Amino acid sequence: MVFLVVLVIAVAVVVLVMRAAAAPGGPGGGLRAPRPPRSPRPQRPTRPLAPDDDPEFLRELDRRTKRDDGSPA
Repeated sequence: MVFLVVLVIAVAVVVLVMRAAAAPGGPGGGLRAPRPPRSPRPQRPTRPLAPDDDPEFLRELDRRTKRDDGSPA
């Protein structure tokens, strides 16, 4: 019987605390002020992610694979 009374009191305390936290005004309760909008991040310069995405690398590779007479190695 005592356990039941303690259980009911515990549930009532939890309900009251939840209501107090949700109530507008008062300490720590209610709605928070809206966040200011984020400023956009500055764009970093795009660069090739892999050697085969780099046009300069591809040109150098093509130049190396060709002989002076223009035929592929």
